[in-house]
Amino acid sequence: MVTSNIKTPGVYIDEVNAFPNSVVPVATAVPAFIGYTPTAEYQGKSYFNKAQKITSFAEFQSIYMNGNPPPPADPATQYSPEYYLVEQKDKPTTGDYMMIGGSYYSIVPDPNSIYYLYNSVRLFYQNGGGDAYIVSVGTYGAASGKPGDVGAQIVNPNVKLSDLKSGLDLLQYEQEPTIYICPEATLLSVADNGTLMQEMLLQAGSMQTAVCMFDVIGGNTPDPITYTNDIETFRNNTGSNSLNYGVAYYPFIGTTIMQSSEINYTNLFGGDVKQLEPLLNPASAPNPTASKIISMIEANDGSMTTSQLNAALLNASQTYSQIVNHVLSDANLLPPSGGMAGVYTVNDNVKGVWGAPANTSIVGASSLPIRLNDTQQAGLNVDAVSGKSINAIRFFNGQGILVWGARTLDGNSQDWRYVSVRRTMTFLEQSCKLAARAYVFAANDANTWGAVKSEIGSFLMSIWKEGGLQGAKASDAFQVECGLGTTMTSDDILNGFMKVSVKVAIVHPAEFIVISFEQEMAKSG
Repeated sequence: MVTSNIKTPGVYIDEVNAFPNSVVPVATAVPAFIGYTPTAEYQGKSYFNKAQKITSFAEFQSIYMNGNPPPPADPATQYSPEYYLVEQKDKPTTGDYMMIGGSYYSIVPDPNSIYYLYNSVRLFYQNGGGDAYIVSVGTYGAASGKPGDVGAQIVNPNVKLSDLKSGLDLLQYEQEPTIYICPEATLLSVADNGTLMQEMLLQAGSMQTAVCMFDVIGGNTPDPITYTNDIETFRNNTGSNSLNYGVAYYPFIGTTIMQSSEINYTNLFGGDVKQLEPLLNPASAPNPTASKIISMIEANDGSMTTSQLNAALLNASQTYSQIVNHVLSDANLLPPSGGMAGVYTVNDNVKGVWGAPANTSIVGASSLPIRLNDTQQAGLNVDAVSGKSINAIRFFNGQGILVWGARTLDGNSQDWRYVSVRRTMTFLEQSCKLAARAYVFAANDANTWGAVKSEIGSFLMSIWKEGGLQGAKASDAFQVECGLGTTMTSDDILNGFMKVSVKVAIVHPAEFIVISFEQEMAKSG
């Protein structure tokens, strides 16, 4: 209350704030998934091309998944990749294959039917994910009705660069997401994938609120000899802007997300069960039971559900069971970004954003398409030419599959080499920025300067006590300055600028631990 404004005799109450404002920490692990979903509608309202926040998989299910019909009908199909068995003259050297009746068959997908976002969101929540944004840019396109080329990289023409860029643009109006993820970016052509990655990095660098998590094209079927070509292509296509906002993981991971109940004969040969007949009921080893079930499927009289017919066919034919297992394994090979977003969430909740999200497992990861060794990872982790580090996901005997890298794409930078440093600085910057908004248009005087210093200093003190800043004492961990003669000149004040200087000593991960051993001569007692 301004006492000079009091004109009428009486008693007045002036409540004085005893405590200063405080900095509220922003959320640190809120991924934004951009891609294609089974649907995007809730209570008659469309959620296509809209950045929608969800807090659980149940919310994702309500908005972005097809509704289930009433029993006894089978649950609605959410994702139905299509695969073909293509006979080969010789043993295939690339891709998945199996032997049936003495002949080799490559298991090849219809590229038009492959999508990753739905299963990536499932993997995110299986790994402890929480809040997230979903930007659905469309539903699934039509299948081509034919397999792709054996051993070729999957490029889905239904996944369009323009769609994903439009979804990315929507995130310009959202301050909360801290991780940008496009699981289906690897289904673009190499050129389009590079364009999208560079757009993501530019936007992240401009907004300074999120990091971009990338998957590497070729990480699903890496050749043990020439996989380095995929790495080089990735590095050549990420550009040179805002690299400290980019994080990449390699290779893809074999998961257990999709269950056997989600794959059946409708996923084979475009649903044409006639093409199963010569495989399950060959003249050399007749299987009349399997043939009868195939005839029942073709008749489609409605007396049995798809799941019942599929179960009967699994029991009747071991070959069919093997085919389904191979297809399930291929469909479960996913880009790691969705699972890593969940790993980030758990890491931030347990250790804090300053803890490196590495040396930990990915829940649901059961296999890797390539097992990298120390020598092979060296070329991924440190690249003298570009400095673009790629974090390896590796298998270790007795420990399983672990995330074994914690670097950004700006690997040559002493400031921004580590993911945890980049994300901690973003966390501190955005938390202080939002807190400082309360002082916009406030008097640019010593009272305001002292309040800002106290507010930010108290916040950094709490972060230091939690282990987010290094230093034996608080003065070693951070410094906050604001005032005339220290951070501002008289011209700054006349021009309406209040400048605050914050210096912090961020905790860096111990990436290389060196233990020295030296022999010592025995000493007499």
